[in-house]
Amino acid sequence: MVGKRENYLSWDEYFMGVALLSGMRSKDPNTQVGCCIVSPDNRILSMGYNGFPSGCSDDEFPWDRDGEDPLKMKYVYSTHSELNAILNYKGTSLSGARLYVTLFPCNECAKAIIQCGIREVIYDSDKYAETPSVVASKRMMTAAGVKFHQYQRTKREIKIQL
Repeated sequence: MVGKRENYLSWDEYFMGVALLSGMRSKDPNTQVGCCIVSPDNRILSMGYNGFPSGCSDDEFPWDRDGEDPLKMKYVYSTHSELNAILNYKGTSLSGARLYVTLFPCNECAKAIIQCGIREVIYDSDKYAETPSVVASKRMMTAAGVKFHQYQRTKREIKIQL
């Protein structure tokens, strides 16, 4: 008798892989962030990536990061992957869910994460750890009992031919 295959993806590899793949949908020329929300029994509930709201053309709104006029920069128009994933969810509740995201959530996304009942955040990069937004995010999530930790990369490579 042949046993089961042993080199399959762990749950963390699978869900972070989905978040990474989701981020590849982003049209942002600088930062592509993806998110995957998972139920306590390891079912994918929702996904999202950073971009403009539905109906706002990514050809007409700006992708610029710098400038004097905030209305000519992406920040006032773009929706982060975490908020997109929360808003994309069509079920009844995200209470108790886990959120996998490629970049640590900002303070605004942390508010939404806390409010909808997500209990754990697994993130890949924390490159903005020292910014007020991320410091505030960590303070709020800690106060609200939302656990967070960095994904431990396995260095496994997966090749997908599309």
